Amino acid sequence: MSVSRTKTQSVAPRFGRIDADISLVEAAVTRSSDYILSQQHSDGYWCGELEADSMLEADYIFLHVLLESGDPARMRRALTEILRYQNEDGSWSIYPGGPGNISLAVKCYFACKLMGMGPDDSILVRAREWILAHGGVVACNTFTKIYLCALGQYDYDAVPAIPPEIVLAPNWFYFNIYEISSWSRAILVPLSIIYAKKPFKKIPTEQGIDELFVGGRENANLRLRMDRKNLVSWRNFFLMADRAFHWVEAVYIRPLRKLALKKAEKWMLERLEMSDGLGAIYPAMLNAIVALRCLGYSDDDPQVIRARDEFEKLGIEDAGIPDYSEPTFRMQPCMSPVWDTAYAVFALGEAGVSRTDPRLIKAVDWMLTKEVRHKGDWAVKVRNAEPGGWYFEFNNEFYPDTDDTAQVLLALSRVENPREQLQYNISQRAIDWLFAMQCKNGGWASFDKDNTKMIFQYIPFADHNAMLDPPTVDITGRMLEMLAEYGYSRADKRVERAVQFIFREQEPDGSWFGRWGVNYLYGTFLVLRGLEAIGVDNHEPQVQQAAEWIRMVQNPDGGWGESCHSYDDPITRGVGPSTPSQTAWAILGLLAAGDDRSDSVAKGVRWLLDRQKANGEWDESTGQGASHQALYTGTGFPRVFYLAYHMYRNYFPLLALTTYKRAMQSAA
Repeated sequence: MSVSRTKTQSVAPRFGRIDADISLVEAAVTRSSDYILSQQHSDGYWCGELEADSMLEADYIFLHVLLESGDPARMRRALTEILRYQNEDGSWSIYPGGPGNISLAVKCYFACKLMGMGPDDSILVRAREWILAHGGVVACNTFTKIYLCALGQYDYDAVPAIPPEIVLAPNWFYFNIYEISSWSRAILVPLSIIYAKKPFKKIPTEQGIDELFVGGRENANLRLRMDRKNLVSWRNFFLMADRAFHWVEAVYIRPLRKLALKKAEKWMLERLEMSDGLGAIYPAMLNAIVALRCLGYSDDDPQVIRARDEFEKLGIEDAGIPDYSEPTFRMQPCMSPVWDTAYAVFALGEAGVSRTDPRLIKAVDWMLTKEVRHKGDWAVKVRNAEPGGWYFEFNNEFYPDTDDTAQVLLALSRVENPREQLQYNISQRAIDWLFAMQCKNGGWASFDKDNTKMIFQYIPFADHNAMLDPPTVDITGRMLEMLAEYGYSRADKRVERAVQFIFREQEPDGSWFGRWGVNYLYGTFLVLRGLEAIGVDNHEPQVQQAAEWIRMVQNPDGGWGESCHSYDDPITRGVGPSTPSQTAWAILGLLAAGDDRSDSVAKGVRWLLDRQKANGEWDESTGQGASHQALYTGTGFPRVFYLAYHMYRNYFPLLALTTYKRAMQSAA
C-alpha cells in the first residue's frame, strides 16, 4: 500500500486564513440537523443500517440449506448480493479494497454451488483458482470448517474440538467461559452443542466443494499437526489436549457429555429471554437456531420460531441499488438503535437543538425504557453491583456494555426531561455500574471486567481473533468525557487511574489504537476529547504529540481517512481515502487538543462543507452500480470483521462542524 501524507503547520497566520465563512458552517449544521431529525422513527429512536461483508449472506444460505427452510427467492437475492462483491482476482474481502480472505472466499464459493452454480461458471473458476493458490479449504478458520462439516464437506474429527463440557467449569476455575469475551461466549456455547451433536445433511455431489482441497480431498491430510519445533508452547499444549479429546470421543468415553449438554441448553435458553436472539448478534443467533434443532426442538417449537423470527429481522430487502437493477437481500450483523439514538441526540443537542425539544425528549424517554435492570454475564465478576446501563440493540438484557452506557449518559445530559428525578436516578445507577466495571489497570473494556487472560488466544478453536475483551483507550476516553459532564475530575482516584492508563497506552508516534472504530484516528479523537473534558492541559506533550500526528496524516484533499488495513500493518495507520466520519474524528481530535488555528482544521472543515449533499447528508461509499460499497469505518473484531455504520457519516460531521463553529465564535 502506498503511503501519501502531507504535513501542515501547527499554527496558521492570523491573516490570509482559509477558514470557511461561519455562515456556511451554520447553514451546513442546520441542514445536517434537519436531515438527522427527518430520520427519527415515530417511536423516538434512530437506527441506521449496519453493513458488513458477504459472509452474512453466505451463512444465511448455509443455514437454510442445512435446515431445509427459507424462502428460495430470498436466498437467490442473497446470492445476487454475494456476487456483487467478488474481487477481480476471484476472492472476496472482509472490507472494501482489502485483500482476499480465505474463509470468506470458501463460504461464498460454497454458497454459489448450493444455489446451483456449476464449477465451470467463470465466477467460480476465478474463485477456485484464488482459493487453491491460498491453501484451499484446510486454510479456513474453525467456524467455517464446522459449518462445512454439517453439509459433509469436512470431517468433524479434523476440526478443533469445541466440547460442551466447557460450560461445566466453575466460575472460580482459571479456564471457564466467563474468562472469554461475551461475544465469543454467545457464539461458542451453541456451537459446542452443534459440535457434540454433529449434524449432517447429505447434499448432491455437484454441490460439494471437493475441488477446493489442494491435491484433492481424498489426498488431503485433514488432521491437525503439532509444530515439532516448539513443543513447549501454550499453542501446542492445547493442540495436544485437543488430540486427546478427539481420542476420548472416538472411543465414546464421555461421562459428562449429557450433563454438559443440559447445562449448555439451559444457559442458551436463559439468554434467549429478554433478548433479540442469543446475544442479539448474527453468529450467535444462527448457531442457536442450529443448536436448538440439534437438541430435538421441532420447527414449530416456540423457541425455534422466535429464534428464526429474530434472525430474519436482520435482513434488508433492496429493490435496486442505484444504477443496478437487480433486487438483492442482505443481512445485518445486529441492529444499533441505542447507539445511534444516543449519538444522534448528543450531536443534535450540541448543534443547538433545544434541550426541551419534544423530539429529543421522546428519544430520551425511549432510551430510558432500555435501561438494564437484570444481572447478566458481567455480574459473574462484578457480584455486588446493582444492574444499570444500556446495551447496543433493541433488546439484549444480559449484555449491557460500557461504551453504549457512557454515550447514553452524554446524550441524557443534553436534554431537560420533565421526568427529571427518574432520569437522575437512572443516570446515577449507570455511573455506579460503570465504576464497578472499571478494570484493574484503570481502563474500561466493553462487556466484562478484567477479561484479559492472553492464554485463551492459543486454544485451537480461537482462530477468530476475538477471544478477549481487554480495556481499551477509545472506551476509556469516552468514559472520561462523560464523567466530566457529570462533575467528576482528576481529584477522583478512579478518574486519575483512567488518565494514567491512557497515557501508558499512547503509541510512540502520538496516536492511540482504536478498538471499536477504524482505527488510530478513532482511538486518538476519543482520547483527546476525554482528556480535554477531564481537565488535562492541552499543552501537555501527550496531547500535542497526538495533535501533530493527526496533522501529519491529513490527506492532500484536506480530509482524513484510514483503511482497515492498519489493523494488519500499523505502519499504514492514518492512511486511506478521506471519509466524512474519519475527517470529522480528526477535526474533533484537533479541536480537543486546542488547535482551532491550523490550516489542517480549516481544510478539514472545507472538505466536509464541499461534500455535504443538498439534503444535509454525506456519502461514505465507493463505486457505482454493482460495485457500490459503503466504506467501513467501524470495527467488530480487528483483522476479522468490520462494519459500515450508515449513520456515522452524518452525526459525526454534524458534531465536528458544531464544535468548530463554537471554537471560532469563542476566538472571535
